[in-house]
Amino acid sequence: MAAKIKKGDKVIVLAGKEKGRTGEVTKVVTATGRAFVAGINMVKRHTKPTQYDPGGIKDVEASLHLSNLAIVDPKTGEATRVGFKFLEDGKKVRFAKKSGEVIDG
Repeated sequence: MAAKIKKGDKVIVLAGKEKGRTGEVTKVVTATGRAFVAGINMVKRHTKPTQYDPGGIKDVEASLHLSNLAIVDPKTGEATRVGFKFLEDGKKVRFAKKSGEVIDG
């Protein structure tokens, strides 16, 4: 099945402590159905010092489940569902169900 949320998409968080915040997807893990969003769901990681890194307590992004994310409509700026359609030239594209605007293409 084609991916509804991809790396580089602008998304809004639908549920959890970060509800309502928006950000850009930096990584999608399809095997577990999770995604990393820039600046969202920050957690503390205690890292050991290495030759290149002094270590310490660092803020890193934790993953969010894809069901808790929605694409931001390019026209209205609200959360929208994603559909697929074929253009006249035969190319398959994603579109926002609220406005009908093509997301990529």
